[in-house]
Amino acid sequence: MNVLEKIATVIADHTGGDASTITETTTFEELGVDSLDVVEMVMRFEEEFGVELELEEKFETVGALAKFVESKIA
Repeated sequence: MNVLEKIATVIADHTGGDASTITETTTFEELGVDSLDVVEMVMRFEEEFGVELELEEKFETVGALAKFVESKIA
């Protein structure tokens, strides 16, 4: 499972959605994710990937987040 797929799975688990519908261009707004959701998911992403993610980072799309995570784990 690649980074994007893992992120999509975490988001789907959190929102009750379907991971297969989440793509690189899916926005967090489209997913109905609010700031509390972001904080909770960031903690899960940090656990999943073993990286620290700064909450100051603002990502419009799932793909942008995936690229950022990939840069942290590379």
